[in-house]
Amino acid sequence: MSSANLGREATAARSADITLHTVHVELDVTGAPDAAVTGFPTTSVLRFDAADAADQTWIDFIGEAVEQVEVNGVAQPVDWDGARIRIHDLRAHNTVRIVARGAYSRSGEGLHRFVDPVDGATYLYTQYEPADSRRVMACFEQPDMKGHYAFSVTAPAGWQVLSNQPAVTVAPTGDGQRVEFAPTPPLSSYITAIAAGPYHRVDSEWRRGDQTVALGVLCRASLAQHLDAEEIIEVTRQGLDFFTDAFAYPYPWGKYDQIFVPEYNLGAMENPGLVTFTEGYVFRGAATVAQREGRANTILHEMAHMWFGDLVTMRWWDDLWLKESFADYMGAHATAAVTRFTDAWVTFAARRKSWAYQQDQLPTTHPIVADIPDLEAAKLNFDGITYAKGAAVLKQLVAFVGEEAFFEGARRYFAAHAYGNTTLADLLTQLEAASGRDLRAWSRAWLETTGVSTVSIERGDGEVTLVQTDPRPHRLGIAAYALENGRLVRTGSVEVDIADERTAVPLPTAATAALLLPNEGDRTYAKARLDAASLDAVQAALSTIDDALTRGIVWSALWNAARDGELPVARYLDIVRRHAPAESNIALLTDVLANAAFAIGHYVPEADRAAQHAAWLEATWQAMMDAAPGSGAQLAWARAVGQAAADDGSRAAELRALLTGTQGPPAGLALDPELRWTWWTALATTGDADTADADAELARDATATGRTAYIEMCASRPLARVRADAWHRAWDDTTLTNDHLSATIAGIRAGGRRDLIARFDADYFARLRPTWDERSIEIARRLVRGLFPASDSLAPVDAWLAENAAAPAALRRIVVEQRDHLARDLRVRAAQ
Repeated sequence: MSSANLGREATAARSADITLHTVHVELDVTGAPDAAVTGFPTTSVLRFDAADAADQTWIDFIGEAVEQVEVNGVAQPVDWDGARIRIHDLRAHNTVRIVARGAYSRSGEGLHRFVDPVDGATYLYTQYEPADSRRVMACFEQPDMKGHYAFSVTAPAGWQVLSNQPAVTVAPTGDGQRVEFAPTPPLSSYITAIAAGPYHRVDSEWRRGDQTVALGVLCRASLAQHLDAEEIIEVTRQGLDFFTDAFAYPYPWGKYDQIFVPEYNLGAMENPGLVTFTEGYVFRGAATVAQREGRANTILHEMAHMWFGDLVTMRWWDDLWLKESFADYMGAHATAAVTRFTDAWVTFAARRKSWAYQQDQLPTTHPIVADIPDLEAAKLNFDGITYAKGAAVLKQLVAFVGEEAFFEGARRYFAAHAYGNTTLADLLTQLEAASGRDLRAWSRAWLETTGVSTVSIERGDGEVTLVQTDPRPHRLGIAAYALENGRLVRTGSVEVDIADERTAVPLPTAATAALLLPNEGDRTYAKARLDAASLDAVQAALSTIDDALTRGIVWSALWNAARDGELPVARYLDIVRRHAPAESNIALLTDVLANAAFAIGHYVPEADRAAQHAAWLEATWQAMMDAAPGSGAQLAWARAVGQAAADDGSRAAELRALLTGTQGPPAGLALDPELRWTWWTALATTGDADTADADAELARDATATGRTAYIEMCASRPLARVRADAWHRAWDDTTLTNDHLSATIAGIRAGGRRDLIARFDADYFARLRPTWDERSIEIARRLVRGLFPASDSLAPVDAWLAENAAAPAALRRIVVEQRDHLARDLRVRAAQ
């Protein structure tokens, strides 16, 4: 359906011709509990002005049917190609009424329908970004056509029914209820929202001066016992206090509901007044402080969007960073500033920037201000550049102009553009006015370029030089550490402004320092590379560094060097085994454990891999046994055991004993459902558990999460017929939900068993084009990414790229990125 992929030029022309005022949408979801009912009635009434020359336009809709089209009270023949409804005979002022039938979604796009296996209850929620509101209502699907939206929803009696604004009337109708919502302030279509179902709800409120905001926290009824609403509300209040002061613009959306929904494709979405979150943030068992910090960060990230993105919205997806980079920065900034999670910048340095560095080294990297010609390109630009690199660069900007000037610029930006649409130039104008600085050169250097510089230290003849590749202007710190009694102790630091390839370091203690760390404080966006002496020092004593942020920068430097093939993987793993057991920051520990497992699976030569897998399993097992009872470290290591045991079966008997209760777990370790499924899936992957074990565990945990884990466990069994069945199910079974598809893909790939799935490599490449054409982009990209062959040759993917030069650009981008990951794997393995 080529017309579904809207382009920048065509939509710009439409918004130049059409001025949208209001949209009234009536939805009837009373049939949702009936599995045989595939769709829902939807009626949209749009009121808009048209320019003199605009006799016709199109309205966007994807669904089961378009039944009636009226323009200014006159019926027109339905002219619909599956994505665009063509209308004509427009006047200066127009009212268009479209009666249609939408389709319930199983992919998390549009109006997603979920049936809870625990109690049979049906739940609905919407997810639109960037362009799926047209799956629920006929609309102008582009961010620069804002309107006042008023929703009316007819739903089963007893359901919670929610939208962006409060309900103004709730009236019984037959066996159901009709809920009318207040009109929204001007909104883009992609941030309107609906949720409906027997959700469990906790109410509270936030007060500030004359303003009172009703707060709601919701989840499925079967998860209610696990919903720690008190902490969620506390973080919400802290955030509203912070942003109200920081932005000097009262929260503009009336109420603030936050709803945790099943089978969600994202971490969260900033629909004003009705923020949606993945149920992964409802912790069914033990949760580390890092998990709780991550949830707080996400809550505050989405809250920042209430201003950056919702109140002021980018004109087109080129400037997606105008909301995502800011929200990513603000999430970390506010988390560190006003919540108990004061180490949020440590997590940012280690986790978010790692994502950015990885994305920025791909051949498909792009400037933060990107060139986005169409919606397919926009869908793929929710990436490490737009989020994490953009946030890292904003952190530099704050240091450059000063925090007060930065926030003053933001305040002027909201005041000047409230409820409007903007571009980069609009923001720079306000920041320059507030700071008195010329930011155009900064923008060219950081927002309009690609790539990541590497900063490293050279020592020689008593002099120390800072060297950077791909030179850019930075201000960064360099710290010196001495090795005293086996501990690394900071002896001095200096801040330098650099722009050239080589800069002398004016630090007297630098020449004799055991460790010289570039980018101390993580102020700039650059990979730090350790010199040989510093590498020796951290190998001996990394875990003795007191400051968590400094350890995070060192861990990041080590990982980047291993990924780039400059640090032998065996040495990297030795450092991890030595120092990870003493890492007290759980976010850092969690990332280090994931990186070590990835390094073994991807960067260790095949001949050495079994030995490294065995050594890693023993390291994780011993650390789990040695960790403090009930600690976050104990839980992190226990989860790492589950990952490691999928690649080595030497602890299978002990794991089974722990799971079946014939042996007690380490003191303080709760075998919650997620951990149990991880361990059982590991046993299935090595052939030490079967479907009878999976059936028994499902009987213990017959929840939605349990059923998804069951699918993965069963598909992970190391039998050729099992993996073949899973392979065909992933590609051909269109009834699989998004989560069940991902679980099936994980099973196919479990244990890195190329011997079981290499025979499908040719089939993978044969399926790419038809899958991209026939499936939604969310489902298609899961298949294209998740099942890319991890072969020992680039020849098959190179042949496909050569033969498919005319393939959709978004599809080619995914394949090119997967090729680059494989090329790195092969290159780094060869370097060992």
